[in-house]
Amino acid sequence: QVQLVESGGGLVQPGGSLRLSCGVSGSISSINTMGWYRQAPGNQRELVASITSGGSTATADSVKGRFTISRDNAKNTVYLQMNSLKPEDTAVYYCNARVTVRPGVRYDNYWGQGTQVTVSS
Repeated sequence: QVQLVESGGGLVQPGGSLRLSCGVSGSISSINTMGWYRQAPGNQRELVASITSGGSTATADSVKGRFTISRDNAKNTVYLQMNSLKPEDTAVYYCNARVTVRPGVRYDNYWGQGTQVTVSS
């Protein structure tokens, strides 16, 4: 079984910073792409940023220049550094990872439970 556990959310004032972490544990053979998504009330879940096992990244235009995704492959952990936060960044942030549990077996998508980020004065 594969588990993703997120941490680092909370309440922050506009212009502030937060760092989200997501650790992957369980029966893991390898992890391909990891990413962060967010969902605000009434909105669809959207991709914030993703990073491949080789370190290539993609970032949504709405957070480009403010958010940075990184990963530590040795720790099976992905991070999201969020700077210059705005009220419109308020959402539940979800970690995602494509994981295979045995060599030669397909990669499956796994999700964390979500962590609330609230940007408000």
